[in-house]
Amino acid sequence: MKARVHVMLKDGVLDPQGAAIQHALGTLGFKGVEDVRQGKVIELDLADGTSADTIAQMCEKLLANTVIESYRVEVL
Repeated sequence: MKARVHVMLKDGVLDPQGAAIQHALGTLGFKGVEDVRQGKVIELDLADGTSADTIAQMCEKLLANTVIESYRVEVL
């Protein structure tokens, strides 16, 4: 089975990479970009039957810094 984990900075946490992307888009002539939040996607190949709780533990212990990041799991 496959799972995709989407990790993003929580609202209110400074995102310097997002700000750099927003600035670069403006420099390239793309108008109207009001905000950019940059995140990461992690794809996992897992044994069939891996529980949602096990995937959540992976996220909590390693894949996301839950102090400043939120995550969403998508089982594919």
